[in-house]
Amino acid sequence: MRFYYKKNYICAVFGAFMTQTDTIIASWLSQLEPISLDEMSGIKLMNRTDTKFVTSKAKLAAMLELAQGKYFAQQIDGNRIANYRTVYWDTPWHRFFLEHHNGRAPRQKIRVRTYLDSDLTFLEVKTKNNHGRTKKKRITVPDHDRQLLVEAGGNEFISKLTGATFDDIIQTVQNRFQRITLVNYGKTERLTIDFNVSFHNYETDTDAGTGDLVIIELKRDGNVFSPILDILRQVRIKPSGFSKYCIGSVMTNRELKTNLFKPKLVSISKLTGYNFTIDH
Repeated sequence: MRFYYKKNYICAVFGAFMTQTDTIIASWLSQLEPISLDEMSGIKLMNRTDTKFVTSKAKLAAMLELAQGKYFAQQIDGNRIANYRTVYWDTPWHRFFLEHHNGRAPRQKIRVRTYLDSDLTFLEVKTKNNHGRTKKKRITVPDHDRQLLVEAGGNEFISKLTGATFDDIIQTVQNRFQRITLVNYGKTERLTIDFNVSFHNYETDTDAGTGDLVIIELKRDGNVFSPILDILRQVRIKPSGFSKYCIGSVMTNRELKTNLFKPKLVSISKLTGYNFTIDH
């Protein structure tokens, strides 16, 4: 497998210099054609199939080079990298975490996501059924504060979908990350690329980072043709499930059940060179 670069990027490709790798990513990203939010309005994909991939920033740089001429990059106010904050809510006995850990389907998650660049916040419920399809429903809310969520109709919204209310759940984990969003020229899919992910656990007051980790998610309706799948194969990026909520939870709370996630943490530690392993 060979990758071609316009400059001497060998050190960055092998992860020798993180700053240089970030520069390469920004360079290739800037060369993609832009697409606006208005232009993307027809491809929300709220009922979709999701395929996740986990990789490193070095391989992301190679992927973005190969994506030239095939994908648009979402651009908002001149920016192609967006900043997010997500607060997850769960029961004190971690119902939604355990549903995922135990492989239950359907399973759900309740979260409040803020698009920090535009200061928009949504209360969301994600449901993944036993056919691998994900449905996301959301309402606009003013903030992640419990009382404000209730006043905005949050109890009625989550109760209808999950049976829980804000009397039953607590804030558990917050994450912050940066995101690149790509859209194929046919506008039949979206590719979200998350990196610089950090976690804070409200129950344990523990923080954790993710180093060089990159989480890619392909979102499409059904099995339409996807140019990115061939590109990912070329740079040897393989499908790999990854839940920010669950991984962030086990990295920051030693009391949680972790059997399912330990092998994945070992695997991504080898992939990124960053220690994700846990001793509980």
